[in-house]
Parts: sequence; structure tokens; C-alpha cells
Amino acid sequence: MTEGSFHRRRSGAVWLVGAVLALAAGGGAWLWYDGSLPGTTTPAQAQTAAPPPPPVTVSHPLRRDLIEWDEFTGQFGAVDYVEIRARVPGYLQSIHFQDGQIVQKGALLFVIDPRPYEAALASAKAQLAQSNARLDLANQQLARAGALRQRDVLSASTYDERVQEVRVAAAGVEVSRSAVQTAELDLEFTRITAPVSGRVSQREVSIGNLIAGGTGGAPTLLTTIVSLDPIYFNFDMSESDFLAYQRATARGLLAQQRDGAVGVQARLFDERDWPLEGRIDFVDNQVDRGAGTIRVRAVFDNPTMMLTPGQFGRLRLPGSERYTATLVPDSAIVSDQSSKIVLTVAEDGTVVPKPVRPGPIEDGLRIIRSGLEPTDRVIISGIVRARPGSKVTPQDGEIQPEQVASP
Repeated sequence: MTEGSFHRRRSGAVWLVGAVLALAAGGGAWLWYDGSLPGTTTPAQAQTAAPPPPPVTVSHPLRRDLIEWDEFTGQFGAVDYVEIRARVPGYLQSIHFQDGQIVQKGALLFVIDPRPYEAALASAKAQLAQSNARLDLANQQLARAGALRQRDVLSASTYDERVQEVRVAAAGVEVSRSAVQTAELDLEFTRITAPVSGRVSQREVSIGNLIAGGTGGAPTLLTTIVSLDPIYFNFDMSESDFLAYQRATARGLLAQQRDGAVGVQARLFDERDWPLEGRIDFVDNQVDRGAGTIRVRAVFDNPTMMLTPGQFGRLRLPGSERYTATLVPDSAIVSDQSSKIVLTVAEDGTVVPKPVRPGPIEDGLRIIRSGLEPTDRVIISGIVRARPGSKVTPQDGEIQPEQVASP
């Protein structure tokens, strides 16, 4: 056998082996695509085996009897605020209270040295005694002049002089009596008492200082007193809220206002409940042009003196009569441009969007004024996996109110 023929036979054998292997590979691929091999899945079958609908948690809207409340931030203020100033000048002799003490009306606070005023009162009383003596003398002279005039012994002009002397003496008595009253008042003003009951501030002067008094000039400020029980709560209401309350009152929708007193509740910022019960007692007579608000005032009892003027707090007043409200979690509401939508699930698992009109928050849940039925199944969890018109797997859940205080 020649070398050339040997190479030709070897090449033919290699070609035959390659053809057999290619035919075997093609047959295997066809069997895999056709699904003839056990335990294999075709691409067509892989496309038809879609994943199951995503799970979501659904619940019927919560139905509760409630009163809608409108909340406002405001500040407590004293019913009475008094600056204690001296009405007469003098040296401060004594102080009769502790800084920050609760004092009652009429309690002694300061004493100004009374000795100059005692002397002035004694002098005024002496002047009154002199005036009374002059009046007595003038009356006696008038009586004698009258007797002489009847016998025509005394001239008419002299008699008239005696009459006028009596009148002058009587006027002098009145002047002296007024001087005595003024001296008594000045002496009384040396004892400065509390004009109202409440908490007294710190003393602004110390014993021994010369106090400037009187109604003119700049009388010395000694201290201040604020009343505590009852106490005011001042807050500003927007013009729109004020108008809504006016219209609700005109239609008789708010029974609390028919007797002229609106019941309100308040709390401090560290409280979760609304322990304070009060009433609206004043609404200002005009709306602030710059802010578009109107000043409103409520009054609360404060027997424990817990509330202090100047403290901030929260107040709520009824915005509706008691009614059965529909509530859902605020997270169940999505925005669609300018409208609000709640996603619900139909009986066949289809996601159905429903436009709603939301109201305020109550117990951590959003009030839905319209757009939902009590039988609707609202998606409350897994809302990111739901698309309008798509299928979902609903799982039953429950809406629970949250007793959360507003910040």
C-alpha cells in the first residue's frame, strides 16, 4: 500500500465518524425540543407556565361611630394678669410672700414705710377739726345776727355777711374732710395687697429701696400675679374653618353650638389622651387680613394648677355630629394625579381602583367620605405588587384602629 492511498483512507474514516456524531447530536436536539425525552420542558411549555398572581392582604373598610374633630395648636393664657405697682412713693419696709407662691385675693404682699402718711393723716384730721370749729362759730354768729335782724337792730348787709361766712366755713369742712380721706387712702396704699388670686412672680425690688409711686410718671413695678383657675386657651382658626363652622351652625348640624357653648377638649404635648374639658367662650370680631385667621378662645377649669399661662398645647373641637364613618389605613390610599384612589379586589381576583374622597385622620386611620362600600375588599398590604386590571391572590386581613396622639 502506498503512502498516498493510506492518507486517503484515513481521511475518509474521520469524515464518516464526524457525520455519525453530527447525526446523533441533531437527533437528540430534536427529541429535546419535541419533548420526547422524559423529564424535559420545551421552550413553548416554559412560556405557557406563567407565575401565580402575587399575594396581597385585603380587608373590608372599618366602620365606626365617631365624631370628627378639628385640631389646633394654641397657648394657655391667664384670665387675669396684674402688674403690682406702688400707688404712693416711699421706702419699701417689708415683703410678705415667697417668689412663685400661690396667693389669695387680699393677701398682704408689700409694706411701704407708713410713718410719713400717718403724720399726713393726723395733720389732715387736725385741719378738719379747725374747719368744724370755724363752722360752729359761723353758725353761732349767724344765729345772733338773725335775732338782731328780727328786731331791726342789725343791718341787712351785715346779716348777709354772716350767712356767707357759714357757707365758707361749711365748704372748708368739706375740703378738710376730703384731705382726710386722701390721707387715709395714701396710708392704706402703703400696704400693697393681691388684687386677684393666683401665682405671684418674683420680687423686682428688695427691702430698703425707694419706691416711685403715683398714677403719673413711671411707678415702680414690684411683681406680677397671674390667675390660674380658670385658665384661657387662645388659638387661631383659618378663615375656611371659621366659615365652615358658621354654615354648620346655621344649618343646625352642630348641636353643641345651639346653646351658645361649644364643648372642646385639650391636652399638653406630652399627653396622649384629651383629659381637659372646656368650652369656647369668645370669637374675635374680625378676621386678620394678613394671616387670614381669626382669634378664638376657650376656657378650662384648672383646680390642680397644673396648667400654666404661656404653655403650648393642642385643642380639638367637634367638626361633625356623631355618625358611622368608613376608615382605611392611610397607606392604602394612592395618588393618581389630582385624585385619590383605593385599590380593591374583585371576586375573580382582579384589582379594581376606586376614586375616593378622603377626610381627616381618626385613631390613626383615614376617614373616607365617599367612594367606598362596606363590602369592598381593600388592599391594605402588598399594594406595590398590585396593578389596576391585574390579578392578585387576596389574603384576608383586618384593619385595626391606632390610638395615636397627634404630634
